[in-house]
Formats: sequence, C-alpha cells, structure tokens
Amino acid sequence: MAQMPGSAGRRFRRLQEPWVQTPFNSGVARYTLSEESPMALTDREDQMSSPQTASSPSGEPRVDRDFYRIGDTLGKEERAILERVRAFMEAEVAPIINDCWARAKFPFELVPKLSELGIGGISYEGFGCAGGTNLLNGVICMEMSRIDPSFATFYGVHTGLSMGSIYLCGSDEQKQRWLPPMARFEKIGAFGLTEPEVGSAASGGLTTIAKRDGDAWILNGQKKWIGNATFADVTVVWARDQASNQVRGFLVEKDTPGFIAEKMENKIALRVVQNALITLTDCRVSEANRLQNAHSFKDTARVLRLTRAGVAWFAVGCQLGAYEHALRYAQRRLQFGKPIASFQLVQDLLVRMLGNITATQTMMLRLAQLQDQGLMKDEHASLAKAYCTVKCRESVGYARELLGGNGILLDENVGRFVADAEAIYSYEGTREMNTLIVGKAITGLSAFV
Repeated sequence: MAQMPGSAGRRFRRLQEPWVQTPFNSGVARYTLSEESPMALTDREDQMSSPQTASSPSGEPRVDRDFYRIGDTLGKEERAILERVRAFMEAEVAPIINDCWARAKFPFELVPKLSELGIGGISYEGFGCAGGTNLLNGVICMEMSRIDPSFATFYGVHTGLSMGSIYLCGSDEQKQRWLPPMARFEKIGAFGLTEPEVGSAASGGLTTIAKRDGDAWILNGQKKWIGNATFADVTVVWARDQASNQVRGFLVEKDTPGFIAEKMENKIALRVVQNALITLTDCRVSEANRLQNAHSFKDTARVLRLTRAGVAWFAVGCQLGAYEHALRYAQRRLQFGKPIASFQLVQDLLVRMLGNITATQTMMLRLAQLQDQGLMKDEHASLAKAYCTVKCRESVGYARELLGGNGILLDENVGRFVADAEAIYSYEGTREMNTLIVGKAITGLSAFV
C-alpha cells in the first residue's frame, strides 16, 4: 500500500465547500477546513451566540461538539492537524462508510490518502514517526471514531498495537526496518494476542507455542479476532516460549509459510474491520524477527497500557458521533407540527448524552496529560477504558431511543454506532478485567483468580 504518486492535485479529488485543500511546503496535500466551516474549533463565538437551531452554510443544523472547549488545550499546530483529520473523515470516509459497513468491506482506496495526513506514529519519537503528544493522538482517535469506529479501529490497531509493540519492544534495527514505512502506511500492521479459547486469561494462559530451533523459532497455535490481519504486511504474534514459559513477541511477515489468516464473517459490530482467525502451523520465524525487548507478558502489558487509553478515546468518539446524528435528527424531525428537539423528554435524552460525552472527554484529557507527563499507570488507563465504554453504551442507547424506529436504519447512522459500541466495550480488556485492575490498585488486594 505505497503512497499514490503524482502531484498534490492528483492525489485528492476536488472537495466541495466548505472543505478546501491546501498544499504545504513539503509537497504533501493536506486537508483543512475553510473559515466558514461549522466544524472548526475556532468557530466558537458564532456557535455560542447562535440559536440552537442555527444552520451551517451547508444547511445542516450546527452542533457544538466541544461543549467544555477541550480543543482550547491544543496548540495551534495541533488544532490544524486535528482539523485536517476531521476534514478527511468528513469528505472521504463519511460518504461511503455505511455501504462499507453493510458489505463488511474495508475501503483500501483511502489508505494512501490517510498516509498523506502525516499522522502515522503520533506520540512516537524518531524512526520516521510523526511525534507529538498523547493528547493529540487521543483527540485524533476520537475524531475518527466520531465518523466511524471501524476506521478508527484500523488506525488504532496499526499505529497503536502493532507499531507500539515494535516501538516499545523492538530493537533499534527492528524499529528502523518497520516503523518508517508503517508511519507512512506503506506497510500495515496487525497484533495477535487473543486466542479462540484464551481472552482475558492471556497473561498466563496462551496456548500458542514458540519453540527455538537454531537461529529460528517454530510457532504453532491459533489467534482470533485479529484486526487487519487478512491484509497486514506484518503481524505481531505473542506466543509462549516452550522452554522458559514466558511470553515472547514475534514479527510474522505476510506470506510466511505456515501462517494462514482467514477473514471472520457474520459480525454485527465493527463490520468494516477485517478480523481474522490466524492459524500457525510449524510457522518458522527467524530470531531476527523476535521482538528483542519483549521478555515476558509484562512487556505485552506495556503495549496494552498504551493502547487501552486509545480505546477509551474511541468510546468518546463513538458516543459523540451518535449524539450528533441524534441532535440533527431531533432538530429536523417534525411531530405535532414542531421539531421534536423542542420536547422536554427529547431534550432530556440529548442532555444525558452530552453529560456522558463531556464527562468522558474531560476524563480523557486528564489521562492524556498524565501520559505526556509519564505518570499514567495501568489502573489509570483501565479506569478510563471501563468508564468510557460503559458511558458510550449508555449514550448510543439514548440516541437510538430518540430516533425511535428510525434508529435501527443504517441510513440514519445511529444504529451503526449502537452496534460498534458493543465491540468497543469488550476489546482491549473487558469492563470486568479492567475493574479488577483498578480494584487491586485502590484496595491493595488482588481479586484475580
């Protein structure tokens, strides 16, 4: 999936106003927002002073998605990056995502355009990565999930779980080989931990075995629910070392003999994500492709701590997307001769959603600050993931309730967020497991069995 060749003008199709396209000095085409766009973080005064039913230039009702002005904590350059991501998601992903979701199809044609945003490896330093703060990466995850949690999950698996494993656990040689092309989205990564019979018990119960054989390792076992794995160029596979009984990480390249990734069908959530059942049969991986700084599950947990916060941001974005669609629906839907947004019970649902969104946004803001200060612990990430996903389920349920029967129509979008919230609630650690991590931290006593 190399970058598309040619000039900036050929890389992107012309966008309709209010979206504009700006070439930067680097020669890379960038999406940005026009000053008239109601989506811009800087368009605050007009939003605050306009009546609730005011419309944007496109005719859509205005939505204030940043009620407590979280965006004000970002620097000018960070806001510009976020606005480009927002414009890309609105212009490229939103128009096609329902069709992709219905057909369980991934929009591969968008990957080169995503690459041109220059956001691969935000929060990682060096090795061709974008760099930047965890807060910026978090709000980008939120923004992607606001349009589609599946596309956000693709981004999170690739830049978080897969690139994160290499960044945290790889040698300098491994980082140099893989991170630059992965940051450009020329090489796509996956992350294989969960197994058909091993989910929450992964820390001590992995059945995928790695056996040393000279200058290589022989892998045998299965992995399940592995996002991106049907097309990834490299999959980080975690397996138990038969000799030491410790968990090791391996970079298994596409087309390695003995590695088979079969697409999982009939999902009812995150349907755009290409999850795979991986079967490893005498799969030979060189010692050079063993993650050199992954010595036990504690190292795997370092990766999960990093990405668990990202999933919490996905939960914020998922409920934000459902809220926006529900609010616009309420503003245009007429019953008894007036918009249903004027009814008390409908406003109650909207305010409940907004309260959940604002509470989780501010929680995640503080968590990102702890990350950037090097102070985030496992229990901090676990509390955020557990709480934000619970509130996400609640909010998307309110949105579905507001739309009535129309809430189950894919055309109205809310049903997609309702379904996707179920997957976000479960992956990267269930609520129960994250609760036990927090419970041990606050009581000093472990309830794990």
